[in-house]
Amino acid sequence: MTPSFSPHLVNDPFGDPGLLIEIRWSRRALLFDLGDTSPLSPTLLLRVQDIFLSHTHMDHFIGFDRMIRVALGRGKRLRFFGPPGLIANIEGKLRGYTWNLVDGYPLALVVREFHEDRIAFAEFHAKDGFLCHHYPEVPADHSEVFPVLQEPALSIRAVALNHRIPSLAFALEEPFHININKVRLHEAGLPVGSWLKNVKQCIWDGRPDSHVLHATLYREHRQETRTFTLGELKERFVTISRGQKIAYVVDCRYDTENERKIIDLCRDADTLFCEAPFLEQDGEKAKSRYHLTASQAGILGARARVQQLIVFHFSPRYTGQGDRIRQEAQTAFMTTNHERHGTAV
Repeated sequence: MTPSFSPHLVNDPFGDPGLLIEIRWSRRALLFDLGDTSPLSPTLLLRVQDIFLSHTHMDHFIGFDRMIRVALGRGKRLRFFGPPGLIANIEGKLRGYTWNLVDGYPLALVVREFHEDRIAFAEFHAKDGFLCHHYPEVPADHSEVFPVLQEPALSIRAVALNHRIPSLAFALEEPFHININKVRLHEAGLPVGSWLKNVKQCIWDGRPDSHVLHATLYREHRQETRTFTLGELKERFVTISRGQKIAYVVDCRYDTENERKIIDLCRDADTLFCEAPFLEQDGEKAKSRYHLTASQAGILGARARVQQLIVFHFSPRYTGQGDRIRQEAQTAFMTTNHERHGTAV
């Protein structure tokens, strides 16, 4: 089955952190962290609607300016989600420029920052020079893992990790996966096309099987309108299975509290993208800098029962030793997995 989410790191493992996830069934992408975005084309950046920031250290936030530059003049509404201080950080970025000629631009920035006990909201609009408009905060009785974005087809949860400041880790998950059997469609004389996105959306929205769809089918140079019930389409052409899960963890040290939070957030993920700035031989340095070692990343991945571990955010001190970092992480991942299952390595 074709997965719904297509993730890839924005930069090589020694570059700035950033994870782009394209949603295959729509022209939409999600971006986790805003480091150097120069590898991303403007076309790809314009697909991004939602940006999730772990924190605003320079290597995670310097790409904000390019994101805004690409989006200016477009009818876009960008949503930013991040830790305490994000609203002030975005306001400071925007105040660094002069905006006297953008009053006709439709760009809007919507910002949510997550505190332990509340969520703060603000908006910035090009039409008034990106003045900061604060909105009433709402109380939030967060558990350690808390919801950030909830939609019918996907959800994103986060947890605040200790980096001497809060650093958010994220997990993206679809509640279930919808697969359309194109062989059966062909056998039934039905073409693939945008009408199938409507079918999926109806399933995501929880429409009843009796719901009627009027589908426009395109066949070469002609079109045809057909009427179906959702239940008929589900029975004949749809398979529903376990949803995909992707986790993203950066900038935190290995301690009991962070370990518990990471495992809770990432449990059973298909893929965990995890930082590994240091080798285990430099574990004390990693601890003092509030970062993980490659071995610790492997242990966390195994204890969270993830299927695949991808490490990145390597310190430049190890330039040329990327394979060594990856090998250390994978060795710890496999060893811990074997220990968990009680088998020999």
